[in-house]
Amino acid sequence: MFKVPADFITYNLMRLLPETSLAKSVNFFIDDTLKIAFFIILIISIISFLRTYISPEKIREWLAKERFGLSYILAAGFGAITPFCSCSGIPIFIGFLKAGVPMGVAFSFLVTSPLVNEIVFVLMLGTFGPKMAVVYAGFGILLGVICGAILQRTGLQQDLIELNDAAEMMEMPQNLQAKLIFAYDETKWMLKQIFPFMVLGVLIGSVIHGYLPNDWVAHYVNSKAWWAVPIAVLIGVPLYVGCSTLVPIIFAFTLNGVAIGTALAFMMAAAGLSLPEAIILKSVMKWRLLLVFFGIVTLGIIAVGYLFNWLF
Repeated sequence: MFKVPADFITYNLMRLLPETSLAKSVNFFIDDTLKIAFFIILIISIISFLRTYISPEKIREWLAKERFGLSYILAAGFGAITPFCSCSGIPIFIGFLKAGVPMGVAFSFLVTSPLVNEIVFVLMLGTFGPKMAVVYAGFGILLGVICGAILQRTGLQQDLIELNDAAEMMEMPQNLQAKLIFAYDETKWMLKQIFPFMVLGVLIGSVIHGYLPNDWVAHYVNSKAWWAVPIAVLIGVPLYVGCSTLVPIIFAFTLNGVAIGTALAFMMAAAGLSLPEAIILKSVMKWRLLLVFFGIVTLGIIAVGYLFNWLF
């Protein structure tokens, strides 16, 4: 659907020759920008409207009660439908802790929230296809559940520093008109926030797609080596970049020979483990718990990277 206008603009209006690197980059940029923008508007509108039927206070009550591990799944699922980065999800994480939510359950939300949400799902859907998008979302939620369960069993609850002010949970609108207005405002605000970064990511990805030779990647990026995934994670941690920016970039790298699991491990580390996040979390927990949290999530991301390389 989006390939037709991309081809028309690239080859008819701009009169670029198909075999040139510039034409490949421009066509990639137009196609991906139109496709991703369409899906973002559609999915965010639907999710924002459905979210008005979920009471944040009720969610906190549910999460505070342990039911055979279901609380971890619910917390990770809630993280998957909330479009927060690793830092902006911390106030809700703190609010969960103050409301009596078990530490591990709160961590399940914190791990999943920056890795899986409707924006990332749409980007994965538009660039990698439905199978990859569903598998990635599933493993992102599973990673949050497992990491939260492990952290709960570390017995480090005493490493949480006394919390002062919890984040206020937004009251959801009640009538249909207010819900529709909320969904519209939420979509407009979110699109305004992420669109520049999405375009930047697509632009970088299009340059990589058009100008980075396959031979160069094959020669210098040995992405199938056993150490490639851990190195990708270590490189990703200091960057603090959202998944919505990185998806088009890693897609371009995979087209040039980088293993999908290696690319996804880099993306998940950059989005889910960041130095600003560590600095903020240090205000509510001791170093020991912070290091254990980062260590467990790092190992989990590395495992997901290896698993994707094996599956795909």
